[in-house]
Amino acid sequence: MKCQDCQERPATLHFTKIINGEKTEFHICEQCAREKGEQFPGTNSFSIHQLLSGLLNFEQPVQGKTAQIHNLTCENCGMTYEQFTRIGRFGCAHCYESFESKLEPILKRVHSGNKTHTGKIPNRIGGSIQLKRKINALKEEMKRHIEHEEFEQAAQIRDEMKELTAQLNEQEEG
Repeated sequence: MKCQDCQERPATLHFTKIINGEKTEFHICEQCAREKGEQFPGTNSFSIHQLLSGLLNFEQPVQGKTAQIHNLTCENCGMTYEQFTRIGRFGCAHCYESFESKLEPILKRVHSGNKTHTGKIPNRIGGSIQLKRKINALKEEMKRHIEHEEFEQAAQIRDEMKELTAQLNEQEEG
């Protein structure tokens, strides 16, 4: 799909606006978005980075902790956590690891208590994705049981995981 503004580059940003039940879609390239100041139609001139920055800046300053938080720095690109909260985007891929301790609470807020985004699952491959998610959830549950020395429950979960893994292998082969 081509950018609706320049009609040259492929559209990489897709927005849907629904007002009074009327749906409007926008498809633009990253360069056109930058030229517009990364402002999205129908958002009262807020950029997505300003929105993210607002989500990141939710911590109340606590004496002593503020300096510690703002001294977090990515060793790869040199971006500080404070810069990240102002800009709303990372400087490089290593920033995810550098600021991981601060991101988990934010992701839990954004994703309604979970730190992973689940999103929609396409029907044609939904079965295998659901099985993989179930297996991962069982792994976490088994890990908790082992930590609490609840070995019988852990063994039951292990057996359930074996069954699900066999089902997953069947689906992927067939």
